[in-house]
Amino acid sequence: MKLGSLKEGGRDGTLIVVSRDLARAVRATGIAPTLQRALEDWSNVAPRLNALSDALNGGSADGAFDVDVAQLAAPLPRAYEFVDGSAYLPHVARVRRARGAEVPESFYTDPLMYQATSAGFNGPRDPVRVVDEAYGIDLEAEIVVVTDDVPMAVTPEQAAAHIQLVGLVNDVSLRNLIPGELAKGFGFLQSKPRSTLSPVFVTPDELGHAWRGNKLHLPLTTHINGEWFGAPEAGVDMQFDFAQLVAHAAKTRPLSAGTIVGSGTIANEDTSKGASCFAEKRTVETLEHGKPLTPFLSFGDLVRIEMLAASGESLFGAIEQRIERQVAP
Repeated sequence: MKLGSLKEGGRDGTLIVVSRDLARAVRATGIAPTLQRALEDWSNVAPRLNALSDALNGGSADGAFDVDVAQLAAPLPRAYEFVDGSAYLPHVARVRRARGAEVPESFYTDPLMYQATSAGFNGPRDPVRVVDEAYGIDLEAEIVVVTDDVPMAVTPEQAAAHIQLVGLVNDVSLRNLIPGELAKGFGFLQSKPRSTLSPVFVTPDELGHAWRGNKLHLPLTTHINGEWFGAPEAGVDMQFDFAQLVAHAAKTRPLSAGTIVGSGTIANEDTSKGASCFAEKRTVETLEHGKPLTPFLSFGDLVRIEMLAASGESLFGAIEQRIERQVAP
């Protein structure tokens, strides 16, 4: 099934079930008012949501309406936790190589992960608002999974059973603020504004054979101002699968239902597949030409991130948003 949230009913939105073709939806408030509430009682709620999904896709759901993506909030408008990995080591290796550093051996056995911003997510058509272009505005096209309650110290095999939903994220970064923050030795803060989630999240069974080995084996395509930017294969060069990432996050603490776990920027060894962020593209340019040639995003630019099934239909809907100047209050 495919689930989303309307921009109504408060900060957590209103839960809807969305048809497989993303054209129709029905409110699920008789089952759970929000997606967060559904995830907190997933074993009981999911079968009822599945039945509503079957009715919607079969044309028999009462109260069905046409989807207006502009009226969609993020599926989880806010989450208790968002932890983001960096599971694609070609990205890590290139960035480090560009500054003359090697990848530590530990990176191949111990995932990179940081605590990301989760107090609010942009909806799929909401703009990315930034005060100053000089911050170095960048997108990061990634896949995310969403868990139910995950006990502390689960194994990857156990963690796999707690992955209930899959979606996309534009994990926005302000690249020119990152070096100064990391130099303090205390991680990201100002350099990581709110991210944007795909119109819907889907259960893994909706992905068919593309979801296997706890990875999503399809390209993730990004366009900037209508021009192709990249389509790296998400199932290739992923050093740690999502079950491993969830288990890593839960090593010393349980994860609450509704926790979002990100893959990190998708990148392949094959650079002809393009990039999922400007930092990656600029790093490739530096390695090839001695300096970056492509600027970061500017106000007015349009970012589109989407994943298509092998048959051509959009799986999660597209993140499509403009970069806008934030006027100080």
